[in-house]
Amino acid sequence: MNGPSFEWDAANIAYLAEHGIVPEEAEQALLNRPVDLSSEVRNGEPRIAQIGETNQERVLVVISTMSGEKIRVVTAWPANKNYRRYFASLKRSANVGRAQDDDLRE
Repeated sequence: MNGPSFEWDAANIAYLAEHGIVPEEAEQALLNRPVDLSSEVRNGEPRIAQIGETNQERVLVVISTMSGEKIRVVTAWPANKNYRRYFASLKRSANVGRAQDDDLRE
């Protein structure tokens, strides 16, 4: 498998489901050039909040941490209107979000 791998268990899968998100969507949001929002230490582990989009262009806020060599998604939820607007403005002017064919340069 190329790229980072993810660690999932019943608890974090169930927590995502409460927000209407499946693990694949959270993974996509973290793999599709997300934007870092903040980082902090919670319960003794460093966590990072990022905003990113799925392959279907659904914008999510994802909280994750490292578990050894794997990424563990703590939680995720659909971005609110302000976060979606913020992400869209960055996507138009920066190197964030899903790569489009015209984004790829040699």
